[in-house]
Amino acid sequence: MATPTKVAAVEEITKDFQESSAAVLTEYRGLSVAQLKQLRRSLGTENKFSVVKNSLTAIAAKEAGVDAFDGQLAGPTAIAFIKGDAVAAAKSLTDFAKDNKQLIIKTGFFEGKALDANEVAALAALESRELQLAKVAGVLKAPMAAAARIIDALRLKLEEEGGAPAAADAPAAEAAEAPAEEN
Repeated sequence: MATPTKVAAVEEITKDFQESSAAVLTEYRGLSVAQLKQLRRSLGTENKFSVVKNSLTAIAAKEAGVDAFDGQLAGPTAIAFIKGDAVAAAKSLTDFAKDNKQLIIKTGFFEGKALDANEVAALAALESRELQLAKVAGVLKAPMAAAARIIDALRLKLEEEGGAPAAADAPAAEAAEAPAEEN
């Protein structure tokens, strides 16, 4: 018989799955409360690291359509629900796991795709979204910046020569004189 507390817990976990672009399933056996607090802080305010009951999480995952955790819900389990930058969160988790061997990254999902522990590590190895966008902006900006430098160099050259080049004035003068000669 389902108690109201368990029903509410399943609803909350289901909502967390639905609102997250990614989630990482971990085992936290042996971590202190202070270490868990440090991990939560390192994940930032957009993300949520929750210690969960395996049976309730299995029900919530099924209701949310997440099958990445099938067969993985055993032992002391916590899930990082990632709503912000998935790369930064995966990086925080893997960095914390390197420093604290008790945190074991089991599996995860990202945008509906199941990830194993190695794929979570590969996600963490990617550059952040902001850095990737900055690089793209730099690539797009480079041709415009080069054109601006060329135009500015031409302007400076014209100013040094005292105005427009004589060759540019000659065709205009010839065009003005041509109709007069034909009449």
